[in-house]
Amino acid sequence: MVIKVFVATSSGSIAIRKKQQEVVGFLEANKIDFKELDIAGDEDNRRWMRENVPGEKKPQNGIPLPPQIFNEEQYCGDFESFFSAKEENIIYSFLGLAPPPGSKVAEATEETSALPNGELGGGEQNTTEGTDSAEVSGKDEVPKEDNEDADNPPESEVKQEGTTEEEEKEEAEEEEEAEDS
Repeated sequence: MVIKVFVATSSGSIAIRKKQQEVVGFLEANKIDFKELDIAGDEDNRRWMRENVPGEKKPQNGIPLPPQIFNEEQYCGDFESFFSAKEENIIYSFLGLAPPPGSKVAEATEETSALPNGELGGGEQNTTEGTDSAEVSGKDEVPKEDNEDADNPPESEVKQEGTTEEEEKEEAEEEEEAEDS
């Protein structure tokens, strides 16, 4: 599957050029195969892009602006939806691609299939099943932080009345400095 990015190489808009460059640069940096299609110099590309952007995704004037992103014939989205997917770290699903092996997304998927006892589940375990069982068995469990002194309660339990978040933050920093010395 090839990702198609429709761009206008001779756009007079700096904003459009920046958005196009951000999409192309991201795909290049992440070694995602894509094809850049110019709508400024090729009327067929322009017509195809305009016809294949879904009606609800078109602006009020009916003419979608580049960059527009497709996976083969399937519409993925415009720059705003690309940017949101990138920020939410769901770019591969946005593009309709499987995450590459060894990527953070693939590792996160493996981590969610871990059983509550820390062992990895079978290869066919549904990640939602693992999550449900963790919620049931670990209802009152709280993740443990790296505390050298296990007898000291977490700071959240020692919160004093009348202190502000800033004061609590300063106290925490002072405690960290004392532990480091």
